[in-house]
Amino acid sequence: MEEQKTTDNEIAEKTTVTVDAKATESRFEGRAPRERRGGRENRGRERDDDFVEKLVELNRTAKVVKGGRRFSFAALTVVGDKKGHVGFGFGKANDVTEAIRKSIDRAKRNLVTLPMIHGTVPHDMIGNYKSSSVMLKPARPGTGIIAGGAVRAIMDAAGATDIISKSLGSRTNVNVVRATFDAIAHILDAKAIAQARGKTLNELWG
Repeated sequence: MEEQKTTDNEIAEKTTVTVDAKATESRFEGRAPRERRGGRENRGRERDDDFVEKLVELNRTAKVVKGGRRFSFAALTVVGDKKGHVGFGFGKANDVTEAIRKSIDRAKRNLVTLPMIHGTVPHDMIGNYKSSSVMLKPARPGTGIIAGGAVRAIMDAAGATDIISKSLGSRTNVNVVRATFDAIAHILDAKAIAQARGKTLNELWG
Protein backbone atom coordinates (compact mmCIF):
# COMPACT_ATOMS: atom_id res chain seq x y z
CA MET A 1 0.00 0.00 0.00
CA GLU A 2 2.82 2.41 0.84
CA GLU A 3 4.54 1.72 -2.50
CA GLN A 4 1.27 2.38 -4.35
CA LYS A 5 0.76 5.70 -2.51
CA THR A 6 4.33 6.78 -3.37
CA THR A 7 3.77 5.94 -7.05
CA ASP A 8 0.50 7.90 -7.10
CA ASN A 9 2.22 10.96 -5.55
CA GLU A 10 5.04 10.84 -8.10
CA ILE A 11 2.54 10.68 -10.98
CA ALA A 12 0.60 13.63 -9.52
CA GLU A 13 3.81 15.71 -9.20
CA LYS A 14 4.86 14.93 -12.80
CA THR A 15 1.38 15.86 -14.06
CA THR A 16 1.51 19.18 -12.16
CA VAL A 17 4.94 20.04 -13.59
CA THR A 18 3.80 19.18 -17.12
CA VAL A 19 0.69 21.38 -16.79
CA ASP A 20 2.73 24.29 -15.40
CA ALA A 21 5.25 24.00 -18.24
CA LYS A 22 2.50 23.97 -20.87
CA ALA A 23 0.82 26.98 -19.28
CA THR A 24 4.10 28.88 -19.28
CA GLU A 25 4.78 28.01 -22.93
CA SER A 26 1.30 29.11 -24.01
CA ARG A 27 1.64 32.38 -22.09
CA PHE A 28 4.95 33.33 -23.75
CA GLU A 29 4.19 31.76 -27.12
CA GLY A 30 4.82 34.15 -30.03
CA ARG A 31 6.90 36.56 -27.97
CA ALA A 32 10.53 37.13 -28.84
CA PRO A 33 13.19 37.22 -26.13
CA ARG A 34 13.79 40.57 -24.45
CA GLU A 35 17.15 41.09 -26.15
CA ARG A 36 15.63 40.33 -29.55
CA ARG A 37 12.66 42.63 -29.04
CA GLY A 38 14.84 45.45 -27.80
CA GLY A 39 13.85 46.90 -24.43
CA ARG A 40 13.36 50.51 -23.55
CA GLU A 41 16.96 50.81 -22.39
CA ASN A 42 18.35 49.54 -25.71
CA ARG A 43 16.21 51.92 -27.73
CA GLY A 44 17.38 54.84 -25.62
CA ARG A 45 21.03 53.98 -26.17
CA GLU A 46 20.53 53.72 -29.92
CA ARG A 47 18.91 57.14 -30.03
CA ASP A 48 21.62 58.66 -27.85
CA ASP A 49 24.34 57.40 -30.18
CA ASP A 50 22.86 59.45 -33.05
CA PHE A 51 23.13 62.79 -31.21
CA VAL A 52 26.03 65.07 -30.43
CA GLU A 53 25.72 66.70 -26.99
CA LYS A 54 27.59 69.91 -26.18
CA LEU A 55 27.62 71.72 -22.84
CA VAL A 56 27.47 75.46 -23.48
CA GLU A 57 27.30 76.76 -19.91
CA LEU A 58 27.16 75.43 -16.36
CA ASN A 59 26.29 77.84 -13.53
CA ARG A 60 26.46 77.23 -9.80
CA THR A 61 24.47 79.19 -7.24
CA ALA A 62 24.70 78.97 -3.45
CA LYS A 63 21.98 79.58 -0.88
CA VAL A 64 23.02 80.16 2.74
CA VAL A 65 20.88 78.13 5.14
CA LYS A 66 21.10 77.23 8.81
CA GLY A 67 23.33 74.20 8.27
CA GLY A 68 25.66 75.86 5.76
CA ARG A 69 25.39 76.52 2.04
CA ARG A 70 23.09 74.72 -0.37
CA PHE A 71 24.30 74.56 -3.98
CA SER A 72 22.19 74.48 -7.11
CA PHE A 73 23.36 73.97 -10.69
CA ALA A 74 21.97 75.20 -14.02
CA ALA A 75 23.12 73.64 -17.32
CA LEU A 76 22.65 74.89 -20.89
CA THR A 77 23.27 72.23 -23.54
CA VAL A 78 22.92 71.90 -27.31
CA VAL A 79 22.01 68.61 -29.02
CA GLY A 80 22.21 67.80 -32.73
CA ASP A 81 22.46 64.89 -35.14
CA LYS A 82 24.96 66.48 -37.58
CA LYS A 83 22.24 66.21 -40.27
CA GLY A 84 20.53 69.58 -39.92
CA HIS A 85 18.56 68.96 -36.71
CA VAL A 86 19.54 70.84 -33.57
CA GLY A 87 17.96 71.89 -30.28
CA PHE A 88 18.84 73.46 -26.95
CA GLY A 89 17.71 72.86 -23.40
CA PHE A 90 18.06 74.42 -19.95
CA GLY A 91 17.96 72.33 -16.78
CA LYS A 92 18.28 73.03 -13.05
CA ALA A 93 18.98 70.61 -10.22
CA ASN A 94 20.91 70.19 -6.98
CA ASP A 95 23.34 67.83 -8.75
CA VAL A 96 25.52 68.53 -11.80
CA THR A 97 24.72 65.30 -13.63
CA GLU A 98 20.99 65.68 -13.03
CA ALA A 99 21.01 69.26 -14.32
CA ILE A 100 22.85 68.19 -17.48
CA ARG A 101 20.49 65.24 -17.99
CA LYS A 102 17.44 67.48 -17.70
CA SER A 103 18.84 69.97 -20.19
CA ILE A 104 19.68 67.21 -22.70
CA ASP A 105 16.18 65.72 -22.44
CA ARG A 106 14.59 69.11 -23.06
CA ALA A 107 16.93 69.78 -25.98
CA LYS A 108 15.93 66.51 -27.65
CA ARG A 109 12.25 67.42 -27.30
CA ASN A 110 12.78 70.82 -28.98
CA LEU A 111 14.68 69.95 -32.16
CA VAL A 112 14.44 72.32 -35.14
CA THR A 113 15.74 72.02 -38.71
CA LEU A 114 18.60 74.17 -39.97
CA PRO A 115 18.28 74.63 -43.75
CA MET A 116 21.70 74.06 -45.34
CA ILE A 117 23.17 73.77 -48.81
CA HIS A 118 26.75 72.61 -49.38
CA GLY A 119 27.40 72.76 -45.61
CA THR A 120 26.35 76.40 -45.14
CA VAL A 121 23.19 78.48 -44.78
CA PRO A 122 21.50 79.58 -48.02
CA HIS A 123 21.35 83.31 -47.19
CA ASP A 124 22.10 85.95 -44.58
CA MET A 125 19.89 86.16 -41.50
CA ILE A 126 19.88 88.12 -38.24
CA GLY A 127 18.21 86.68 -35.16
CA ASN A 128 17.14 88.74 -32.15
CA TYR A 129 16.30 87.91 -28.57
CA LYS A 130 15.96 90.77 -26.08
CA SER A 131 19.24 92.69 -26.25
CA SER A 132 21.17 89.99 -28.16
CA SER A 133 21.50 89.77 -31.93
CA VAL A 134 23.29 87.10 -33.97
CA MET A 135 24.09 87.42 -37.67
CA LEU A 136 24.60 84.29 -39.79
CA LYS A 137 26.19 84.49 -43.25
CA PRO A 138 26.97 81.78 -45.83
CA ALA A 139 30.62 81.00 -46.53
CA ARG A 140 32.63 79.28 -49.25
CA PRO A 141 33.77 75.67 -48.82
CA GLY A 142 36.89 75.48 -46.69
CA THR A 143 36.09 78.55 -44.62
CA GLY A 144 35.13 76.59 -41.54
CA ILE A 145 32.91 77.75 -38.67
CA ILE A 146 33.83 81.32 -37.74
CA ALA A 147 31.77 81.86 -34.60
CA GLY A 148 31.93 82.27 -30.85
CA GLY A 149 31.47 79.54 -28.28
CA ALA A 150 27.66 79.29 -28.16
CA VAL A 151 27.06 79.77 -31.89
CA ARG A 152 29.93 77.41 -32.75
CA ALA A 153 28.39 74.67 -30.59
CA ILE A 154 25.03 75.05 -32.34
CA MET A 155 26.47 75.01 -35.86
CA ASP A 156 28.74 72.08 -35.09
CA ALA A 157 25.89 70.04 -33.61
CA ALA A 158 23.69 70.84 -36.62
CA GLY A 159 26.36 69.67 -39.06
CA ALA A 160 27.30 72.99 -40.70
CA THR A 161 30.87 73.05 -42.00
CA ASP A 162 31.27 76.59 -43.41
CA ILE A 163 29.57 79.61 -41.88
CA ILE A 164 30.36 83.13 -40.70
CA SER A 165 28.62 84.62 -37.68
CA LYS A 166 28.77 87.74 -35.58
CA SER A 167 27.28 88.26 -32.13
CA LEU A 168 25.95 91.75 -31.44
CA GLY A 169 24.66 93.25 -28.20
CA SER A 170 24.46 91.15 -25.06
CA ARG A 171 26.97 88.29 -24.84
CA THR A 172 25.01 86.22 -22.30
CA ASN A 173 25.10 82.62 -23.50
CA VAL A 174 21.40 81.97 -22.95
CA ASN A 175 20.40 85.07 -24.93
CA VAL A 176 22.93 84.31 -27.69
CA VAL A 177 21.60 80.76 -28.06
CA ARG A 178 18.00 81.97 -28.26
CA ALA A 179 18.95 84.65 -30.79
CA THR A 180 20.73 82.04 -32.91
CA PHE A 181 17.67 79.79 -32.91
CA ASP A 182 15.54 82.80 -33.84
CA ALA A 183 17.77 83.27 -36.90
CA ILE A 184 17.51 79.56 -37.73
CA ALA A 185 13.71 79.74 -37.55
CA HIS A 186 13.63 82.53 -40.17
CA ILE A 187 16.06 80.95 -42.66
CA LEU A 188 14.30 79.88 -45.85
CA ASP A 189 14.65 76.30 -47.03
CA ALA A 190 16.38 76.08 -50.43
CA LYS A 191 14.50 72.94 -51.47
CA ALA A 192 11.12 74.46 -50.59
CA ILE A 193 11.88 77.65 -52.56
CA ALA A 194 13.12 75.70 -55.59
CA GLN A 195 10.05 73.49 -55.55
CA ALA A 196 7.73 76.51 -55.26
CA ARG A 197 9.40 78.16 -58.26
CA GLY A 198 9.47 74.98 -60.30
CA LYS A 199 13.27 74.88 -60.56
CA THR A 200 16.06 72.60 -59.46
CA LEU A 201 18.61 73.49 -56.79
CA ASN A 202 21.36 73.89 -59.41
CA GLU A 203 19.24 76.30 -61.46
CA LEU A 204 18.33 78.34 -58.39
CA TRP A 205 21.66 78.45 -56.55
CA GLY A 206 24.16 77.56 -59.27
